[in-house]
Amino acid sequence: MEEAHRRHGRLPWADLFAPAIRLAEGGFRVSQRLAELIAGEGERLKHDPVTAAYFFNADGKALAAGSLLRNQAYADTLRRIAAEGADAFYGGEIAADIVAKVRNDPTNPGLLDLGDLEHYAVMPRPPVCGPFAGAEVCSMGPPSSGGIGVLQILSLVEPYGLDRLGPQSIEAWRLIGDASRLAFADRERWLSDPDKANIPVRGLLAPGYLALRAKLLSGPKALDKVTPGTPAFDNGALVPTPGAGHTPELPSTTQVVIRDREGDVISYTGTIENAFGARLMVRGFLLNNELTDFSFTATDDQGRAVANRVEGGKRPRSSMAPTIVLRNDQPILALGSPGGSRIIGFVAQSLIAHLAWDLDVQQAVSMPHMLNRFGPYELEAGTPAERFGPGLAEIGYKVQIQDLNSGLAALAITPGGLQGAADPRREGVAIGE
Repeated sequence: MEEAHRRHGRLPWADLFAPAIRLAEGGFRVSQRLAELIAGEGERLKHDPVTAAYFFNADGKALAAGSLLRNQAYADTLRRIAAEGADAFYGGEIAADIVAKVRNDPTNPGLLDLGDLEHYAVMPRPPVCGPFAGAEVCSMGPPSSGGIGVLQILSLVEPYGLDRLGPQSIEAWRLIGDASRLAFADRERWLSDPDKANIPVRGLLAPGYLALRAKLLSGPKALDKVTPGTPAFDNGALVPTPGAGHTPELPSTTQVVIRDREGDVISYTGTIENAFGARLMVRGFLLNNELTDFSFTATDDQGRAVANRVEGGKRPRSSMAPTIVLRNDQPILALGSPGGSRIIGFVAQSLIAHLAWDLDVQQAVSMPHMLNRFGPYELEAGTPAERFGPGLAEIGYKVQIQDLNSGLAALAITPGGLQGAADPRREGVAIGE
């Protein structure tokens, strides 16, 4: 945040913290969804006495919906960072408290030390971009797999005319489902931290490679078998084929899109990984649980090293896909979503709905979810998506009905003005002035 402000900010750094400090001190009302999450965690949130004191009443009962939740400790932390900058977080008392909390956990002590925080460095990454429906779609590149996954899905389906098929067509969802399976096969095989591995970013998005992969979708039924492709590496190097790992990648993320008066646009995705991160609290904030974005296995059953295996100094692979769409070099749409590895499907579906099927942004983010992550076809429970189950099963898919709790946020920039959309599945809102 500090680096982004240094490059692009206009207001004084300290001024940026005032609204959050007011909210921390004045408090906010616990939503029904948050109350259910707290109650659902039960004893797991009570592992840390500090966390328990924040989310539970003195009698041990979980905070109810409508309770006022204040956080003076967080306000104090924000005041220190506002006054001293990011160094106040990565060193000094705050850093020491983070390290102590991790190392002194009574059941799962970690190895974090002050040097890990002091040596953290911001790494700006180039976006990944590709064409779809007459526009240029730009998203996050590695170590996130989100942008490449979204762009591959869009590129694989475009030759088949989704605009003509429409959202009620089983054929459209067959194409989207198998394109997603192909993208996820490539994701698991090839994508990880580009600072620690040779990642074929250009090869995975090369038009020739995607055209060959798109031909696999030409049949009338679901693909019997889906395997990773063999993309070209940027430097022509022969790289050992990595193995497939096992990465939990838990879905608890935040998405914000903004356009300011000057016309600058931001799509921001942030996460602490699990619903309450590591369930450890320091100075008013929860520590994250991001290491579950690494593969839990270092080698596959053939002994090949997994690209997303744990290594020192390595950043874990995510699926975050903050996306900005441009036409004639001007932004026309910004969006993104929480959802763990389902982010890729949520964002790709919304882009198809808006750009190919001409749904407005609210219709696009509200429509029932149907997605595939290299496994069963997941259909959103309690929605019209369930009606597609028999048809998808008939053409060869295993179908799974379940809750698909996205949190999409989208902003369309049109000649007539701005159109904002917030996912009805969460507490988000679209506001403007």
